[in-house]
This record gives sequence, structure tokens and C-alpha cells, in this order.
Amino acid sequence: MDRPFRPRARPPRGLVLPVPVDPAGVSGPTPGQARGPGWRRTTPRLYVPADTPTEPEQRILEQAQRLPPEGAVGGWASLRLHGVAYVAAPDLPVPLLVPPPRRLRELPGGVVRREELSSREVVRRHGVPCVEPVRAAVDEAARAADLRAAIVQLDMVLAAGVTTHSALASYAARSRGRGAWQVRTALLLVDGRSLSPAESWLRTVWVLDAQLPRPLCNWPVLDAAGRYVGKADLLCPALATRGEYDGAEHRRADRRGIDLDRDDRFAAVGLEGFTVVGRDRHDVGKVVARMHAAVERARVSGRPRTWRLAVDPGPP
Repeated sequence: MDRPFRPRARPPRGLVLPVPVDPAGVSGPTPGQARGPGWRRTTPRLYVPADTPTEPEQRILEQAQRLPPEGAVGGWASLRLHGVAYVAAPDLPVPLLVPPPRRLRELPGGVVRREELSSREVVRRHGVPCVEPVRAAVDEAARAADLRAAIVQLDMVLAAGVTTHSALASYAARSRGRGAWQVRTALLLVDGRSLSPAESWLRTVWVLDAQLPRPLCNWPVLDAAGRYVGKADLLCPALATRGEYDGAEHRRADRRGIDLDRDDRFAAVGLEGFTVVGRDRHDVGKVVARMHAAVERARVSGRPRTWRLAVDPGPP
């Protein structure tokens, strides 16, 4: 049994379009109702019922009502509307792209970016004008805190299937300015078979910090008879070593038993392993040491290596 990570977001349902005050109380709240607990103000002069969920797509829809006709949402918000699951966070402001000479006042919940914007780059998703995934992904990676964060972000875009590596590379090659080098470097290290930000982070530590050969992600391993053994978050065939990132779901008793059975199958075919958990992310040095220890165990174990890789890995 492999992990049920879903990099592709489910289509949003039940989005509520903000409405202005209606003195008659037909198409919107009356002035008195708007001041009461039954309604929530989203942006100036617009409201939704107070019990409207504040899911990422709802927040994006609310902020998008402020856009001028030539504007669009960008960055993580555009990616989310295109179906990328692992990009949203409750405290992230919605990027609102406004082409010069237009101006838009900065308000809570959104961040205004005055950027050139071609109509060819704008599409509508769930009723919201947003830039195409390629531009959104490159812009977001360029603004990432560091190279590691850019790799993780681009991994999740590719895993969601909203664009391709070649399309990203082509767009990035034409990009200039802040963050362009970071994007182009990150694209040399991305892997769309990574299924969660934690798996991508683990791979960046393996490559950037432990300085070990680039691994495979979620690649099926078979035994000598061609029977399925499992998929590892990280697998380095040259070093006969695999790595796993165990999140909270692995602490369940039923899941722990499944993991132990899989560990036994990997060991039986000669693959050495290591495991990283959430609290280890605060100590990269400890993670690197654990990786090197696993590589050394594989080197001296003397166990027969009877595993082989599936020729066609299929979906991750």
C-alpha cells in the first residue's frame, strides 16, 4: 500500500460570490444586516454570509472582485485555481496582478503587483481571471525564499500535471530580473514524481546537503521474479539506498504495520533504508548523518541485491 498523497486539488464546490448591500435585502444584505453577525465583509462594499467557508478558492474569489478588467490573480492563487493542491496556506495573501498604469490599493488579504500582463496569458478558472500555470509557477519560484523552496514549489506544479517541464524551462529561459537564476537552477533539480512538499524537501537535503547522487522518486521496485516490492519516496539505485519521509499518518497503528512489512520486503531484496520524521526537519545535519549512515550500511552489508526497477514506472 503506497501513500495516498494527491498533488491535484479537487475542484472547488459551493463558492459564494460576494454581493453588495441591497436596501431591499433581495440580492444582498440590507445595510443593517451587513453590520450584523450574519454577514462577513470580504472587501470594500462586498459581503458573503458569515458561515461561508474560507477555503483558499473562496479567498481567491473574494479578492479577485477588486481587480480591474485587465487584471488577474497570479502566483500561488492562480496555481490553486488550476488545480495544484500543495501551494495554499491560510496566511498567504492573494497576488493581484495589475498592469500599469492601473493602480490598486493594498488591502488585507491581497498583495498588489504592478506587472505587464498580456491578454494571451489570462484565462478564467472557476469564474476568476488568472494567469496561465507556466507564468504563475515561474513567478512563484522566482519569489521563493531560497533554491530549496523553489524546487519544492515546482515539484508540486509538475506533480499536479498542470504544465510540463519543457514549458517551464522555455518560459524561464526568457525570464529576466529578480529570481530568474533561482528558477533556472531549480528546474535542473525538479522531479514531478515527488508527491508532497515533504518528499521534495527530503530529496533537496539528499542532493544539496548530503551531496549524494540524484535519486529516483516513487519508482516501483520489483524482486528477482518480477513481483512488486514497493515504492520509496527516494531511491538511489547506485547506492542501493532508499529514504522515506513519515508524516503524521504513519503514526497510526494500522499504518505502522504496513510500513514495517514494506521495510522487510525492501530489506529482503537488498535495499538499505532510512526514515525521516517531521521533527527532524529542524536539524538538517542529523538528517544528513542518517542518510550517510544508510549509504554506509548498504556498502558493507554484503546482502545480495536482487531488486530491480520497473521499466515503465506508470503514475507516481
